[in-house]
Amino acid sequence: MRASIAARHSDRIMTQRKLTIRAESWPLRQRFSIARGSKISADVLCVEIAQDGHIGRGEAVPYKRYGESMETVTAAVESIQAALTNGMTRDALLDALLPGAARNAIDCALWDLEAKQGKTDIATLAETDLKPITTAFTIVIDDADKMATQAEKAQAYPLLKIKLGGREGVMADITRLAAIAEARPDAQLIVDSNEGWQIDELARYADQLGRYGVIFFEQPVPQAQEAGLLDIDLPFCADESVHDSGSLSALPRAYDWVNLKLDKTGGLTEALACAQAANFDGRKIMVGCMVATSLSMAPAMILAQHADLVDLDGPLWLAEDRAHGLRYDGATIYPPKAQLWG
Repeated sequence: MRASIAARHSDRIMTQRKLTIRAESWPLRQRFSIARGSKISADVLCVEIAQDGHIGRGEAVPYKRYGESMETVTAAVESIQAALTNGMTRDALLDALLPGAARNAIDCALWDLEAKQGKTDIATLAETDLKPITTAFTIVIDDADKMATQAEKAQAYPLLKIKLGGREGVMADITRLAAIAEARPDAQLIVDSNEGWQIDELARYADQLGRYGVIFFEQPVPQAQEAGLLDIDLPFCADESVHDSGSLSALPRAYDWVNLKLDKTGGLTEALACAQAANFDGRKIMVGCMVATSLSMAPAMILAQHADLVDLDGPLWLAEDRAHGLRYDGATIYPPKAQLWG
């Protein structure tokens, strides 16, 4: 494995379990750019929980948007080390940590450990039929002609997620969107501006944005401005405003969709509860991801069985995925093997 790894082993408490935390950096095959910035590597935190010869693994991505860093997420995991090594359950974990990357890594590791200890597959444990799914593919923000070229190269993907929200404003983003729509008239489109637009500008150009048959516009404005979306006749999806099931009730009704990510919900356990709550609230679900390895995507495959759309293309951006990674055949993702997770 070419990724650079900084390992830290927790040996102070040795009862039934052993906790291992690793910060890993996985180089990307090309720069990944969105409205907030760019990255050239996927920096993830891997948690392993070992017990009786079995090892459960989970992976998470600290997100600066929520004040997370590798250091703060590592510290959060270490803060409940004693409870984890003494048998903390997934239910107890929900009360021990807030939603976020730390809880996600631990929760997914506990799912994996439970499956391996029970000598069962993850689909049985989750009471879910685990089938192949179709993922969107991301077109990162760039000049209009370069984004059109990206779209043309992504012929294998019938659903494209378009990153917009450039500093030049909505009108420049419409030029980008028009170029992509012309290059891929066969594709369905999702637009994600990562809170990069302002509500007054979005309202001014709503009619023009509505010409391209976009399925939804994901979190187009900062959370503080999202109440104004009710006055704009476009379809919207909440992302940054959604964390766990408790946050759904505060969402404006303008959001017909919610983007559920395990790093936001704090793991698969809460993500499944959030999906159920979203369905009850009459909202459609997209399962999303951060740029990460197949170990992050594997638990999300469980959640994806309950989704209307899926965006789990994270590993496709890596120069090299981890061993036993998910199998991608064009836009189709196949369920994980037990050697990876579950």
